[in-house]
Amino acid sequence: MATIDTHTSATVEHDHHDEGSYLKPKGSMLITLIDWLSTIDHKKIGVMYLFAVFFMFFLGGVAALAVRIELLEPIRQAADGTITGSNLASLFGLKDYSVAQSGNLYNRFMTLHGAIMVFMFIVPGIPASLGNFFLPLMIGAKDVAFPRLNLLSWYIYLFGSMFGVIAIILGGVDTGWTFYTPYSTTTDADHLNVVLMVLAAFILGFSSIFTGLNFVVTVHKLRAPGMGWFDMPLFVWAIYSTAIIQVLATPVIGITLLLLVFERTFNVGIFDPAMGGDPVLFQHFFWFYSHPVVYVMILPAMGIISETLTIYSRKKIFGYHAIAFSSLAIAAISFLVWGHHLFTSEGTLTATIFSALTFLVAIPTAVKVFNWVATLYKGSIVLNTPMLYTMMFLFTFLIGGLTGLPLGALSTDLHLHDSYYVVAHFHYTMFGGMVVAFLAGIHHWWPKMFGKEYSQLGSKIGFFLVFIGFNVTFFTQFFLGTQGMPRRYASYLSEFQPLHQISTIGSFVLAMGFFVHLFVFIQSLAVGKKAKPNYCGGLTLEWETSSPPIEHNFHHEPMLRHGPYEFADVVPPQCEPGEYPMPDPVENNDH
Repeated sequence: MATIDTHTSATVEHDHHDEGSYLKPKGSMLITLIDWLSTIDHKKIGVMYLFAVFFMFFLGGVAALAVRIELLEPIRQAADGTITGSNLASLFGLKDYSVAQSGNLYNRFMTLHGAIMVFMFIVPGIPASLGNFFLPLMIGAKDVAFPRLNLLSWYIYLFGSMFGVIAIILGGVDTGWTFYTPYSTTTDADHLNVVLMVLAAFILGFSSIFTGLNFVVTVHKLRAPGMGWFDMPLFVWAIYSTAIIQVLATPVIGITLLLLVFERTFNVGIFDPAMGGDPVLFQHFFWFYSHPVVYVMILPAMGIISETLTIYSRKKIFGYHAIAFSSLAIAAISFLVWGHHLFTSEGTLTATIFSALTFLVAIPTAVKVFNWVATLYKGSIVLNTPMLYTMMFLFTFLIGGLTGLPLGALSTDLHLHDSYYVVAHFHYTMFGGMVVAFLAGIHHWWPKMFGKEYSQLGSKIGFFLVFIGFNVTFFTQFFLGTQGMPRRYASYLSEFQPLHQISTIGSFVLAMGFFVHLFVFIQSLAVGKKAKPNYCGGLTLEWETSSPPIEHNFHHEPMLRHGPYEFADVVPPQCEPGEYPMPDPVENNDH
């Protein structure tokens, strides 16, 4: 395993005046804007993706808060016909509404939350932003293999997201984010809105495919001289495994959604049983894509954790090869387990086979968790914000994984299926996994991306608000699910109201945490101190360029000399980012 020698870091520092950072304006504001909109620099494209997915995260978060506001109390119709409990209807000033209209409004916000978060935030989140920015840097490349295709994928993402936003402006859809047939083909919701939202997901799929294809070729062809497969950082392994899933699985959902639009527009029987179609066929197609894409969401997160955990424990990663191969194993097995979403609509034999395969995917995941914990053992741990989020990931993702076991077993899944237990499990896996790791990665690499340090105190306050708010919001939903509360219902029994109210309070604490982080990052850009090139003592390639990186990444072609995780034996645990001494590289005798 190896990192880099670029004629010593002193040479790099000396040559900084030769080329400005990628953030340096090109002239007037208009010229700079045109430069960004037409750029083929992977770093600028990664930053544009970053702010775009942040905006989508904001929209999805607003929809989530609207859902939680509605669930503060159940919708009720009194004997005199008056409606109580529809907080959304009251919030929007609707009068003389019915229970059905109130439920429909709730369904629209629930659908918007799911569709935006999954297709416009979680799937592209880490690969398109941090992956675009750091994958070429980490392998010593000047850019991705197909820079213009990279820019095209960004505009396709914007184009697809625009369709989704237009559908929201026109009134939204009420189908649920899975677009299950036959409801999505027969719902009374505006036909144009449904078609626009489905087309949004279809178009976004092309962006995902192009990004994945670009990453696969980049990893194969543009590694620095001397960098073998097992010299790559584990974040690169994770992005590479993710890209394989993106390329192979995304066409399936594209074709499925196109068939859905075709059926709804031309009244052709494909999934609608009233016209001779099969709604379960849609479920098979949808989940054949959507379960592998769960690992598109979580594999890059695992890659971030492998980086932050080893740097901030100042210790070589335990079981490098096992972690690398487990990423590929997860990618492969992910294509075999889609049927566990259909336990209630399959035959017993089929369900039993898929149940066994579901437990199989836990093995490579457990390998990663074991190796992460082993890396922490006797490490010199620095509890800064990236490491706090790394530790939170281990806690919340472990809960998400363990609570998935009852859903993989046929006997318990039949009772928990479509309950709030599934909602809690999904959010502990996706939010407690992907979003938490994303926050760890953002805090870890923010000074490298923008050249400005941020307030550790402010970011830690944001962390504790996120940690408390997240667990209060979703841990209570495990109890709701086991007690029989079905998901996707705006009306419920009064006995569930206290837990719903606790969950809603937690959601607002969680939102406060994100606003604290937003303030910290804005303050960093405005008045933050200049970040050092290697403010955390990392040994992977991105730390050998300036903060922020120069336009073409490196002044000299990288030559590998030592491993990406060959840290010095001891670094004082009181050190914060920017205070680490540069560790002496340990030669790898295997090369």
